[in-house]
Amino acid sequence: MNERQRLRDLLLAKSYRQGTFTLTSGKTSDFYVDGKQTTLDAEGAYLCGRQLFELIRSHPEPIVGVGGMTLGADPLVTAVSLVSYLEKAPIPAFIVRKEAKGHGTGNFIEGKSNLPAGGLMALVEDVVTTGGTLLKVIERVENEGFRVGLVATIVDRQEGGAETLAAAGYPLRAVFTREQLIGPPETRP
Repeated sequence: MNERQRLRDLLLAKSYRQGTFTLTSGKTSDFYVDGKQTTLDAEGAYLCGRQLFELIRSHPEPIVGVGGMTLGADPLVTAVSLVSYLEKAPIPAFIVRKEAKGHGTGNFIEGKSNLPAGGLMALVEDVVTTGGTLLKVIERVENEGFRVGLVATIVDRQEGGAETLAAAGYPLRAVFTREQLIGPPETRP
C-alpha cells in the first residue's frame, strides 16, 4: 500500500464521521472530517507531512516557509517542516494567530524570524470548506511582507473553497477531494 492510500485509510478510520454537523462556515453537513484526529496521530502526522511536502516540492518556485492558522494547521506545519528536514530540504514552519499576541511582540505570526523577508510561503489547512479561514491567513501573511505561492489542504470538501481561493488568485491544491476520500454522496462509507 502506498503512503497516500494509507493516509486515506487513516482519515476514514480516525477523522470521518456521518451525522449532522455545523461547520466553521456555519453550514450544516451530513458528514464531518475532524482532521486533527489524524494529524495528531504519529503515523497520520507523518503521512500528512509527507503528502503536503510533495505538493510543496513540486511547486515551480522555491517555497521558503510553511504555515497556517492555529489550531488546525499547527500539527501540519510541524509535520511538513520535519519531513522537509529529513529530506535535506528544510522549510521553516510558522503559525498565524487568530488574534494578535496581546503581550510581548504583539505578533500575528509566530516563527517569523525564521523566514526570509519577502519570501514565498505555502499555506496549509487540514480541511477546506468555503476558504474563508485561508483568505484571512493569506491577508495576514501578505500584510507581514511575505508572498503566498501555494495553498494546500489534506481534504477539499468541494463546497466552494477552491473557487473562492481561485477567484482571489490562489489556486487550492488538495491531497484528497471529497470525492476521492469518500466518493459520491450515495457511496459514502
